[in-house]
Amino acid sequence: VQLQACGGGLVQPGGSLRLSCTTSGATLSGYHMGWFRQGPGKEREFVAVIKWRGSPAYKQSLKGRFTISRDNAKNTVSLQMNSVTPEDTAVYYCAVARTSTIMSQLWIPDGYESWGQGTQVTVSS
Repeated sequence: VQLQACGGGLVQPGGSLRLSCTTSGATLSGYHMGWFRQGPGKEREFVAVIKWRGSPAYKQSLKGRFTISRDNAKNTVSLQMNSVTPEDTAVYYCAVARTSTIMSQLWIPDGYESWGQGTQVTVSS
């Protein structure tokens, strides 16, 4: 599965940004889709996941600001980011996990089998 993330850029604190990830090589409906991020000098961390049937889950601290969604017909998963802060500055990665992946593995990078190249999000005034 190949993934292509886009939509990153420079955004002011309090603003919004929408990231998208398009897949090819496989039908998106057969996978869980996740977003991770890696800030400067930090480890890659879980942001959100949307399971193949559509149920989402979020990093607790991001719940209410970020929304993950998927369009299986378009093989696309999106991440709507609202009320962003400088702490949201990171490279954001999309990834796919097989539907057989247990829930606890969806919170960590090792649970995913393919990754996009990442898109930079910078929150700054």
